[in-house]
Amino acid sequence: MMRFTDLKREANFVFGHRQIKLTLLVVFLLSAVSLWSGYAEMQEQQATIERLLEKDQIEREAVITHQSNYGMVAYYAFHLTYAPPSPLAFAAVGERDVFPWKHRIRMLALEGQIYESDTDNPELAFLGRFDFAFVTSVLLPLFIILLLYDLKAKEREARRFDLLNVTARNAHAIWTSRVLVTLVPLALVTLAPFVVFGLINGTSLPSLLTVCAIVIGNIALWSAIVLAIGAAKRFASFSATHLASIMLGVWLVTTVVVPVTAHTVISAVVETPEGGDIVLTQREAVNSAWDKPVEDTWRAFIATHPQWADYTEFNPERDSSFDWKWYYAFQQVGDQAASKLSMDYQAATVQKDTVASYVALLSPSLLTQRLLSSTAETNVQAMVNYENDVRAFHKALRKFYYYHLFKEPEFSQESFEALPQFTPNTKSSHKNRTGKEE
Repeated sequence: MMRFTDLKREANFVFGHRQIKLTLLVVFLLSAVSLWSGYAEMQEQQATIERLLEKDQIEREAVITHQSNYGMVAYYAFHLTYAPPSPLAFAAVGERDVFPWKHRIRMLALEGQIYESDTDNPELAFLGRFDFAFVTSVLLPLFIILLLYDLKAKEREARRFDLLNVTARNAHAIWTSRVLVTLVPLALVTLAPFVVFGLINGTSLPSLLTVCAIVIGNIALWSAIVLAIGAAKRFASFSATHLASIMLGVWLVTTVVVPVTAHTVISAVVETPEGGDIVLTQREAVNSAWDKPVEDTWRAFIATHPQWADYTEFNPERDSSFDWKWYYAFQQVGDQAASKLSMDYQAATVQKDTVASYVALLSPSLLTQRLLSSTAETNVQAMVNYENDVRAFHKALRKFYYYHLFKEPEFSQESFEALPQFTPNTKSSHKNRTGKEE
């Protein structure tokens, strides 16, 4: 049975080595710097959102004031949509480096607005940016190897191993105590900066505890891997240097080779439409509408919006070659033309992420990153949810403008008080989508 005196003795022995203290200091600094980097990035994103929200409202009010019909307002008015960083996003930036987290959209065809900017960065997708998730999942295992690789090998090389086992009352307690006094400080110097930044950022206690549990679980798993290699009978005659090489090989395979290979294979196997193809399909449908008979546009539009079938006639008092409701009808038809490609793109994105979740079972580091990004709401599903929020909001905009364009009430600035406003839909806020149809 392990006693307090065992822990005290081993602590004195472990911390008598300057290397241990230096390693813990480096881990503490890496943790703090990565958290500061993530915190500064999320603060900048939040400040950008707030700045854009202020300008968005001012610009839209100016458009409403200076226009005299609903078609012109719909054409010139922009609407900011955004996915605000969660209180934990500073720790795991996740897919916010890959997927767009803000759009300024208009009443025009939506798919082109969503996919016209390609932010995908394959290099970052392999291992991730330098944030807390990267430090704990990729770098921390290296320090665990550094601290534990020669736990018993060093004693064997110094010819103290058998003596310790013979003279100790409980040989098992010696090694357990030594592991604990090494790993507990490592966990503390890793998580202490995280807890401080989390409290500063207003992170909830359950979220803090969840991240701490994930990091501690990662430390425990890698420690088990290192100790299992060190205790394996087939490696009993290996020197500490040889054991370290084997452990680093395991780290390299599971942390780098598996994720990179999986990313390449999944991208090749899962057929995914290009975002550019979606944009091109939608724009071709919109541009070709100018040269097609008006009836073709109305036929495709009414197929999905039968409630406006009786309101498709142009007003004879206006130019018969153009009408705003026809213009926005073929914008809608453009989105309908690209709809299948867009749905396939999103389905492929989710499928890739699902396959990657199974691959993560072979990579402790990848699994840790995925768990952290899921907790921080910065994973693929969170960004797909944002994209769907944008579509739902745009649907609400169309519902508002279609009424005013087809029913043709007298233009009134007061009517824009009912104009939909985008509200982000996040787990933490539990708010309903603005774009949800009544």
